[in-house]
Amino acid sequence: MTTHTQPPPPRGEDRPRSPEFRLAADALRGLRQDLFSGAFGYRPMPRAAVDGALGRALPGRLKEYAAWVPHLVVAALGGFAALVSLAGTFGGPAALLAALLALAPVLLTLARPVGAFWLSLLATTVTAVTVGGDWGAWPWLPGSFLSHLTVLTVVAIRTRPRTAAWMWALTALYGVLAQTGSAWHESSDVAPMLFLSALILLAVTVRHTHRQARREVTEQRTATAHERSRRTLLEERSTIARELHDVVAHHMSVVAIQAEAAPYRVQDPPPELVKAFATIRENAVAALTELRRVLGVVRAEDYEAPDAPQPTLADLDTLLANVRETGLEVTRTVTGAVRELPQGVELSAYRIVQEALSNTLRHAPGATARVEIAYVLGGLGVRVVNGPPPAPSLIKPSPGAGHGITGMRERVAMLNGEMTDGPTADGGYEVTVFLPVPAPGTEIELYEDRS
Repeated sequence: MTTHTQPPPPRGEDRPRSPEFRLAADALRGLRQDLFSGAFGYRPMPRAAVDGALGRALPGRLKEYAAWVPHLVVAALGGFAALVSLAGTFGGPAALLAALLALAPVLLTLARPVGAFWLSLLATTVTAVTVGGDWGAWPWLPGSFLSHLTVLTVVAIRTRPRTAAWMWALTALYGVLAQTGSAWHESSDVAPMLFLSALILLAVTVRHTHRQARREVTEQRTATAHERSRRTLLEERSTIARELHDVVAHHMSVVAIQAEAAPYRVQDPPPELVKAFATIRENAVAALTELRRVLGVVRAEDYEAPDAPQPTLADLDTLLANVRETGLEVTRTVTGAVRELPQGVELSAYRIVQEALSNTLRHAPGATARVEIAYVLGGLGVRVVNGPPPAPSLIKPSPGAGHGITGMRERVAMLNGEMTDGPTADGGYEVTVFLPVPAPGTEIELYEDRS
């Protein structure tokens, strides 16, 4: 016969806890942290910041004194509570003791705020036992009443809302216990104490919440400004990277094509000349490879663009003449009324034509190209189309890194334009771009006729 043994019950720390138990445990942990752990730790009240309009108006000596105004206000409230205690008793040593017990907790809030709360409850008890028989109110005499309210207010300002809530709860518990244990007194001031302290602590909590919200808004604005600055910097670096690719890669491609085509323009060139041009082309291709390799690094590193005049469409003649020297047959057609366009449009159009011709030199050496510039209503149209490379060709195509088309698209997107690119039916390649130019006082209308 087999016997079944029950598993041992889980240990206390392994048992599942109910939500109520965890809530109570968290509350007690918060109470211990706020009012018991390091209750009498030294935490001096900092001086006030004098940086407003009043602070700027005060001379240097008065500005230094103005920083101590909160300390003087607290001390004055403590002194007032002590005077109320003196006035509310019949003199003698008991009156001096009551005044001292009303003053000490208030002054202690300047150095040990949480400890001042406990001292205030102790001072209230001692004062009530010593001279409480002279008054009908219980347990707070007038001086103790004012002193405890001041302590609650100062400690709540110097700590956080959760600590203020715990102080109010313990004050209510103290008042209920004192009232229950001394039912023979004619009247009780527990209700006025709880009501006034609740109003004061609520106002302090609202102040804390408002300041916290302002602090978070300031931090969010700072983070937003930092992010905006970072985004602007990245956009500028991207623009610089595109400029670097468009300018340097174009000229290096021209050098490579010219070096490769030069020996074929001379009848029976000497071997030294062929070798020299081959070396030039190899160096140019190597430079292009290194340029494409570091282009991503340039997009992420600090770089200062040179203060040089930016090219415009008026400089296309120089660009086309430079390209023709490489052996590329290129023609240009301009339609519409030539007019001055915004600098960004002029520069982008020039760079797009430059990059499209550079792609023709790299990918279709020996082909012909055609550049069409159309000044139309509402913008500028640019079309660069090249034919297929001749077969057979003595010059081999040079592979690219793909940054050229990407750079053109980024330029067009920056100006809210449109771009299409792709191979043509005869084996060539075509790039068509429309850059909107709004008329003064009108909005941009995109060019829809892509034929």
